[in-house]
Amino acid sequence: MPCDVNRAEELSVKTRTSRTIGAAAGIAAIALSVPLAVTAYADPEETAPVVEIPDPEGPDCGAFKESVPNWKSLADLPVGQALAAIPEASTFYAAVSGGLNPAVNVVPVLENGPYVVFAPTNEAFAALPAAQLDALKADPAALTDLDYYHVFLGLLGPKDVKGQRPTQQGAEIKVSGEGGDITVNESAKVVCGGIQAENARIYLIDTVLDPAGAPDALTPTTSATETAETAETETPAAETAEPSPEQTPIPAADAPIG
Repeated sequence: MPCDVNRAEELSVKTRTSRTIGAAAGIAAIALSVPLAVTAYADPEETAPVVEIPDPEGPDCGAFKESVPNWKSLADLPVGQALAAIPEASTFYAAVSGGLNPAVNVVPVLENGPYVVFAPTNEAFAALPAAQLDALKADPAALTDLDYYHVFLGLLGPKDVKGQRPTQQGAEIKVSGEGGDITVNESAKVVCGGIQAENARIYLIDTVLDPAGAPDALTPTTSATETAETAETETPAAETAEPSPEQTPIPAADAPIG
């Protein structure tokens, strides 16, 4: 009888030991599996693709990069801030931001881009006769015309900017060439172009553009006056057409995309 009791006790101890070992093994397995599961879940982390900022093109881009070592960061700035960060465009920035005349600040319009901006260098402005620059500073309408004539709607790099299009001022602008050899209105050379801003492409040019020297429009529109004259020739003399009012200029912010 004592032998049977001893044997029963041994079996009970073995059973409890086996259960304890099994439970411990199960807990260890769970402990090991949890970090593995967390790691497996965290591994497929998606990283945003890196957008490469292309080099600007033009004969003086080396000087531009030296003066703006962090030029790639301009791609994260609206065009007003980007122009302000380019030392060689400081006079043009003053012209568009109220620095030359407090009544002329078109930066808010430009920052509603996309725009292509032809920014004359400081040397280009220095080449203007002093009297002409003084006249621009004193005439808000003329300065506004000048500012908007250097801008057209679009977001074009050096390989795509060529062509003739209307500017925000209304008159057209003609761009010839591509890459590092671009001419504007057959008079101004791009010294460094395709500089990326958040909502614009900036082209530094060596000459201030004159709206009065704009090329003839590629597709002239029939004015209201011409229409009235045509109607007058087709109606009896007693029924002369009333002279139509002059067309009002297209507001800069609503000018068509070229």
